[in-house]
Amino acid sequence: MKIGFIGLGTMGRHMAMHLIEAGHELTVHDLRREAAEPHLAAGARWADSPAELAGDVELVFTSLPGPAEVETVALGEKGLLAGMRPGSVWFDLTTNSPALIRRLHALFAERGVHVLDAPVSGGPRGAQTRRLALWVGGDEKLFERYKPVLDAIGDQPYYVGPIGTGSVAKLVHNCAGYAIQCALAEVFTLGVKAGVDPLALFKAVRNGAVGRRRTFDGLVEQFLPGKFEPPAFTLRLAHKDVSLATGLARELHVPMRMADLALEELTEALNRGWGERDSRVAMLLQEERAGVEIRVPEERLRERER
Repeated sequence: MKIGFIGLGTMGRHMAMHLIEAGHELTVHDLRREAAEPHLAAGARWADSPAELAGDVELVFTSLPGPAEVETVALGEKGLLAGMRPGSVWFDLTTNSPALIRRLHALFAERGVHVLDAPVSGGPRGAQTRRLALWVGGDEKLFERYKPVLDAIGDQPYYVGPIGTGSVAKLVHNCAGYAIQCALAEVFTLGVKAGVDPLALFKAVRNGAVGRRRTFDGLVEQFLPGKFEPPAFTLRLAHKDVSLATGLARELHVPMRMADLALEELTEALNRGWGERDSRVAMLLQEERAGVEIRVPEERLRERER
């Protein structure tokens, strides 16, 4: 298949090379021609602009730093909009703004060009080894048609929903990761200041209930189905544990902004009379504030396990 690839940086250079290795005819473009030297040596051809690249291919991938670069490549002078032919397809692999990708989707649709967002997760090492998730938003039939090509880039291409939903999933994932990072920084400074060796602390907690499970797996037991009885661990006991931890932090003069916020949430939930429900019931408070109800029927959750 004739494919164009724009953006040969930390992630893109590996993904583009995998497409060559899979036997596709690749045309490449980057702000720096030297970034393309390995690809040209492997048989790719060079295009001087996004428009030139797009004019001779069926499928275009972009892997760029952010929304500003995507908009320039798409709509700038000699951009993709000027070069892509009706019926051709563009997958944007960038971590991008959902609003921007939806606007571009509408603009390109007027020219008969299909746009899908497909941000990736796995980091440079994952891009090199193909251990990558690709979260795709857009036309599901196009996702299915080009899934063999996506498989050449990463081992976990997944259709999320309409245009923009892939980008939303990526932002949810990354925001969760950095929020957890902040919480881990707090609790580890607490543990070490309380006298525990850092490596001993790491080895201890990674074998606990939280350490043994993947980050998002616990959501299927209470939060997603909205089922908080019978409790796996009561809110009352969770409140006690976090109270003890924040109390220790005060004794040792360790700031614990994230933990203090967690304690506020648990306290508010306790004041609702939820003390004997499962501790995850406190998550309902955020649903109320956001004005959204999250409920997944249990039969759909069971389908996930098949």
